[in-house]
Amino acid sequence: MKLLIVDDEENIRLILESVFSEAGYEVETAINGLQAMEIIKGFRPEIILLDKNMPHLNGLDTLQRIKKHDPNTVVVMVTAHGDITSAVKAMKMGAYDYIEKPFDNDKMLLLLKRAGEHYRLQAEVLNLRSAVNKRFSFENIIGNTSALDKVLKRAANVCETDVSVLVMGESGTGKELIAKAIHFNSHRKNKPLITVNCGAIPLQLMESELFGHEKGAFTDAKELKIGKFEQAQGGTLFLDEIGELPLDAQVKLLRALEDKKISRVGGKKEIEVDIRLISATNNNLFERVQNNTFRLDLFYRINVFVIQLPSLRERKEDIPLLTDHFIRKHNKLLHTKVTGCNRETLNILQTYTWPGNIRDLENAVQSALIVCKTGKIQPEHLPARLISQAGNAEKETIMKALEQCKYNKTDTAVYLKMSRKTLFNKMKKYGLPE
Repeated sequence: MKLLIVDDEENIRLILESVFSEAGYEVETAINGLQAMEIIKGFRPEIILLDKNMPHLNGLDTLQRIKKHDPNTVVVMVTAHGDITSAVKAMKMGAYDYIEKPFDNDKMLLLLKRAGEHYRLQAEVLNLRSAVNKRFSFENIIGNTSALDKVLKRAANVCETDVSVLVMGESGTGKELIAKAIHFNSHRKNKPLITVNCGAIPLQLMESELFGHEKGAFTDAKELKIGKFEQAQGGTLFLDEIGELPLDAQVKLLRALEDKKISRVGGKKEIEVDIRLISATNNNLFERVQNNTFRLDLFYRINVFVIQLPSLRERKEDIPLLTDHFIRKHNKLLHTKVTGCNRETLNILQTYTWPGNIRDLENAVQSALIVCKTGKIQPEHLPARLISQAGNAEKETIMKALEQCKYNKTDTAVYLKMSRKTLFNKMKKYGLPE
């Protein structure tokens, strides 16, 4: 691990360089803050041991420049004995810890070991965040249709704002995926994204789930509970299926959004909250407003920026891409070796109506992989409901073609782009008169 020692006293630099080099650190030294900033550019230390009292550029000013250059560098301040005020100030400015002169070498080694572990954990968190951000980038949302392209452009426009977003679409169209993409491409991306399924929480627990409760607030409240609003502090709160939210909870949600404050159940203190709200629904909320099952004032509060997701029926051209993606994904999970679909299977997938949309397609692919295991997915590997609907659709297509071609089999076969023999086989299969 790379360590930079910054101290204007030569004896201290030499002693520390010897101690830490023997301990396995790659060490560089600087006589003041200005020289340290030059060394940092090429050496790129993970840890800096920084003396507070130096000429030209003191330790606190140097700390400020270091954190501006690289906020992730771990800085340990060296202060004079009893100089607690400066130590506290340094910690507030981003120093990891401080040690007082004169110091014990063993204590110093232990402190630097902890600082190194902190740096590694910090780097791991940053790598994970980077991976998550990349995973939920708009470029990773699969599809080439113009319908999806319009949605992605609209979603990208709203990322850097804090306005409330309402994502609308049928079940299984990817509403949560869009919410995640908006969050992880916003300035809140390093803060939490908290998801609440409003349709899955019992009415009596809804308020406690959203706002938390104090210990003893009700019979089963045996300890303090932090609600979803507080958990999402600084980040994004995603309320999925918001149309299922009971009217009582809608009132309290509206108040929290307007006041930007919440109170835990059983609590007297108001807690300020800073969250960005994204809601999703597969219902027509305006109809619910007219039916008095959804508040008009809450509707206008969450309906600032609407994103309407297309159904899979509206983006059939994306089905081959999505199918390949799900095959690759579930090959790993199921330890199968499926390479794709044959043409007839793909035709069935593209003609099916997909009432459950993308989630429905993924389930069908997963089911087919279990049966197929290797090679290409054949029609017989698909769930029966797909084959049945495909057969009905094909039968209807052949009947219409026969009628259009005045029951001339040769003309019908040419019209349907199949051989005369194939046409006869299909007519026999569907019980059509020859």
